[in-house]
Amino acid sequence: MGWFQVRTDLALEARESIDGKENDIHGIKVEEEFDEKSDVHITKVIIETKNGAKAMGKPMGTYVTLEAPGMIEPEEDYHQEISDILAKEIRNLLPEPEKEKSILVVGLGNRDVTADSLGPNVVDNLFINRHIVMEYGKVAYNCSKMHMVSSLVPGVMAKTGMESAEIIRGVIEQTHPDFVIVIDALAARSTKRLNRTIQITNTGIHPGSGVGNYRNALNEESLHVPVMALGVPTVVDAATIVGDALGEYPSALSELNNMYVTSKDVDAQVQQIGHILCDALNKALDISLA
Repeated sequence: MGWFQVRTDLALEARESIDGKENDIHGIKVEEEFDEKSDVHITKVIIETKNGAKAMGKPMGTYVTLEAPGMIEPEEDYHQEISDILAKEIRNLLPEPEKEKSILVVGLGNRDVTADSLGPNVVDNLFINRHIVMEYGKVAYNCSKMHMVSSLVPGVMAKTGMESAEIIRGVIEQTHPDFVIVIDALAARSTKRLNRTIQITNTGIHPGSGVGNYRNALNEESLHVPVMALGVPTVVDAATIVGDALGEYPSALSELNNMYVTSKDVDAQVQQIGHILCDALNKALDISLA
């Protein structure tokens, strides 16, 4: 099975794929919490050392995963519960959340590919106020204190001829945000986490890494501002599904390594999840609610 590489963007799944008990790996700390009322399982994976980062194949930092089995169900009250929990976790990862900031929210992905359209979908419905605050001041919103929020959908290189990182760096150089939040669709190892899991991390993101399409990293080192990444797995590796069903990974599955599978109703689910993430971001970035 050495030839087969499990592709996942979730730190939780990367941790599960490592042999041994959770506490056996030096430099990796795992904290778990279960909210019985909302049926949301929260797992925080903290990579504290370079050895831990090497074992996980992930940068050092904090990875918070929310698993909500009912997230794909059309239950608005439950969606509100998830967005409230998510808003709290986002706020916890924001540096000095009560201090006013200029925040750039970036929606990665391809609008024309449903399973990859989560980022643009979230940004389309986000509360954007930078232009109003710069023109009229905070009095326009009858507030004495608020974040300035701007957004960007850089598209994909096949259409723009540019890396997303190049476009984002250009916008940062012109608008000078204090913080960047990147939203993207992810790849999962397990079908049970498809469209049911949200990951938040303060390490940034490597767009396309979960499907083997590595692009320039979007992190503090490359953008020179702190970066938070927010994502939901919308696809799984086809070879993973077949391998799980067979209980093994025969070499004949190698041709499936570049094929990815999503749910049949992904269009409705991405739209629904997009509203949950958008609602959570609007709450997390509202200083008056902090």
